[in-house]
Amino acid sequence: MKSYCKAIMLFVCIYLQACSVTTDKPAQETPQALKINQGFVNPLGFYDASPSFSWQLPSQGRVKAQTHYQILVASAPELLPQNPDLWNSQQVASNNTSFIPYQGKPLSSRQQVYWQVRYWGVKKGKGQEPQPSNWSDIAQFELGLLNNSDWQAQWIEIDSDKPIALNRYKTPIHIPQYLRSQFSTDKAIKQARLYITAKGVFEAFINGQRIGDDVLTPGYTPYKKRIETLTYDVTSHLLKGDNAFAITLAEGWYAGRFGPKRHWHKKLKLTPKVLAQLEITYTDGSAQTIVTDENWQATQNGPVRTSGLYDGERYDANYELANQSGDWHQVGYQANNWQGVKTSALDSDILLQPKRHFTSKNKELLPALAIKQVAGKTIFDLGQNMVGVPRIKVPMRKGQTLNLRFAEGVNSDGSLYTRNLGSAKQLDFYTAKQDGVVVWQPQFTFHGFRYVELSGFDPSAKPDLSWVTGVVQYTDFELTGRFNSSNAQLNQLQSNIEWGLKGNFLDIPTDCPQRSERLGWTGDALAFANTSLFIADSHAFWAAWMQSIREEQFANHGVPVVVPNEVGEIVQSGWSDAAVTIPWDVYWRTGDKQILAENYQMMTRWIIYHQSQLENGISKMWTVGDWLQPYSKRKDTRRGETDHSLISTAFYARSLDLVARSAKVLGKQQDWLKYQQLFNDAKQKFQQHFFDQQGRLQVGEQTQTAYLLAIGFDLLDEATTQKAVPHMLEQFAAAGGHLRTGFLGTPLIAPVLDKVGRADVAFDLIFKQSYPSWLYSVSQGATTMWERWDGFTYDKGYAKKAGSLNHYAYGAIGQWMYDRMVGISPLEQGYKKIRIAPLVTEHLSFAEGSFQSVHGVISSKWQRSSQHNLDSLTMDIVIPPNTKAEIEIPKQVYAINNPAEGAKFKPLGSQVFINDQQVLSQAENTGYSLITQSDSSITIAAEPGRYRVQVKN
Repeated sequence: MKSYCKAIMLFVCIYLQACSVTTDKPAQETPQALKINQGFVNPLGFYDASPSFSWQLPSQGRVKAQTHYQILVASAPELLPQNPDLWNSQQVASNNTSFIPYQGKPLSSRQQVYWQVRYWGVKKGKGQEPQPSNWSDIAQFELGLLNNSDWQAQWIEIDSDKPIALNRYKTPIHIPQYLRSQFSTDKAIKQARLYITAKGVFEAFINGQRIGDDVLTPGYTPYKKRIETLTYDVTSHLLKGDNAFAITLAEGWYAGRFGPKRHWHKKLKLTPKVLAQLEITYTDGSAQTIVTDENWQATQNGPVRTSGLYDGERYDANYELANQSGDWHQVGYQANNWQGVKTSALDSDILLQPKRHFTSKNKELLPALAIKQVAGKTIFDLGQNMVGVPRIKVPMRKGQTLNLRFAEGVNSDGSLYTRNLGSAKQLDFYTAKQDGVVVWQPQFTFHGFRYVELSGFDPSAKPDLSWVTGVVQYTDFELTGRFNSSNAQLNQLQSNIEWGLKGNFLDIPTDCPQRSERLGWTGDALAFANTSLFIADSHAFWAAWMQSIREEQFANHGVPVVVPNEVGEIVQSGWSDAAVTIPWDVYWRTGDKQILAENYQMMTRWIIYHQSQLENGISKMWTVGDWLQPYSKRKDTRRGETDHSLISTAFYARSLDLVARSAKVLGKQQDWLKYQQLFNDAKQKFQQHFFDQQGRLQVGEQTQTAYLLAIGFDLLDEATTQKAVPHMLEQFAAAGGHLRTGFLGTPLIAPVLDKVGRADVAFDLIFKQSYPSWLYSVSQGATTMWERWDGFTYDKGYAKKAGSLNHYAYGAIGQWMYDRMVGISPLEQGYKKIRIAPLVTEHLSFAEGSFQSVHGVISSKWQRSSQHNLDSLTMDIVIPPNTKAEIEIPKQVYAINNPAEGAKFKPLGSQVFINDQQVLSQAENTGYSLITQSDSSITIAAEPGRYRVQVKN
């Protein structure tokens, strides 16, 4: 009886304990959004054996701030939370919830790791002791193959004695390869992992099923230094008994026609190769490894006849690999006429490392919106300039070849405009083997286009919009920032900025996605990185590209202007400085110190190169100048009019400033003092050389960019800055209130004008629609950002040198739109302390935006309303848990006026209410406190929460 009662009591205790998880502590009091490193959620084949951990407090929870945390890490989920065998951080007094470094036992290749976290915090309301949250759900990650020594496989490629044909550019035409092997399994399978990469691009299949949904894998890196590898869980793909393992392989970035020069290509005579290792673990504990080796078979007589990134893909269905035994990637296929493969060992000096950012994928589908017949050709308009491939669904007859041409625009007669493509053909072909409707999309190419021209289909069929769909491809990150306003053209500008990012963030940041270039130009990236970090979760994307920059840095410490480097030993200021500016931008927007630590040596080496270009403190480093400044009078109009030594010296000082700040963040006290002194010296020399005592530029042409660099980079003392402002404004007035800036000056326009108290001029520029201005391209039908301010006009057509119609650099204005028009910006790194400070203007009746920060969603909306000729303002603000904010509440509106007359304002009202309580009669537990107030604004310190602010008479 006693034992029976004990059993009952034990059951009751267990039941009550289980209930307490869901009743005593509500489910929302649990850490959320568990991630490692730069935002990875439960990754497979992870790259880092020393990860960092991040989480968020629940937005609807009762805890406003964390006081402590505890992280548990184990080798199996059942060990959590009681017996973590890898790491127990114990209870740590800290309010930090992001990028907490792992400090447990060493981790190794293939290791599966499980972790969870809890936090302590003070609930809303005062006078309570910190209470622990529930343990989070268990998160996990699995490491990939971290070392070359982990690989048993060999590189393989077709063993062919056929000569490789050359195109008219003397570049090899590599016909895609089809490779296959078969193997058997005779036991119950517990787990199977496929580790794979290529010198080229690939798709893999097991038993006829495509592995993964990535495109253009493994991606684009400095191949002579590092090749990224991918890991796939293929457990469900395997069958007991015979299995087929197959791979298609194309040239991609590695061996094909890509870039203006292939400096290392001609010597090495590169050919596409693939490396794969399939590791099977059985339930009895035994293992089997299938590798690429000499036992594979290969053919080039498959349906993809040619495939290149510039020239497109040619598919002939008559070559489809199938016989009475099945398809080529299935068991039993008779490959009697296939060739053998040749193998090569791993290169000891080329690292094989798991991919450290997200792969590219098919992200969106764009239906065709209109059809037009032009000179016997059918042209489909997708309504949006995009990057990716078409998905066709077209009726054809046996033997017909469908021709597909792509362009960003059309000429006045409706025909495709292709002059800006350079030598990139952007052509696809599909040859039908039978009558019927063909459904197809290319595998190993990508195009930049809005318009698709079709010809060669069944002439009896009437073209239909369903024939063409645009498959939008870009790196698989999520969009994290949102912007909207009462102005439709401003919203279109925002859309253009977003599409510029999507189109040029295909594995690396490119300058353009359509012409025979598509390179990782550092200057474009330098201009746009800050904006991109609001729009998209691009943290991992930039961190990965910075590794490529480190790998490409020259022995003389210079940084190439293109990464991966396809243009040789070219270094220039304003471009190569991305090696310093982007790590700082990423740190400031995310709070991740690791990106500074990883790149610090490269950054200091870059300073050494800068110093090698100095003469008496003034830089003589080569630069292409303020690239594509409109109305330049230079012989080479592309280089702008701003003095090149001023540009180079300014960027030398800017890099010194950011290296000094980075040293301070990393706790390098001596370095901080050293670089801070160098920065102060550089500032002094810059001011003395380039500006007179009246704050007027005394070297070179008077340009907007010269003043923007000087003031924006804090290179003038306070007194000289004040004197320089009128001279800068004169340059805008002389341009009729228009901009005269290129790639280097444009990102600074609005922030600098705001900084000197002339946001009214910035507003005037942003809402101006005449050339050159941001909304000018919008007024001319742009759906992406352009390389040139006048790429196309309705009355004149395309500019003689129209350039790319998808070029993100001028989209850098987005940073100011988010920081100041909506009013969301960081006061401390990673938005740990947030500034909500919208500038309210008569140009808009409302503006709103939100940002998914590492702490949660931050949002800001303001709306003006008028009654009896008096304006009032309503603001709706959300501050996420475990942060704090300063909210600047405007009491006046920027009036639309002539900027030459100075900033003018209209009053909003004298009474300010927050959550229906007047500020001056602030009650207890309101979540905010007053910092300052004046006739123009009120600033409050705000705790996490939701705030409705009303300014009224």
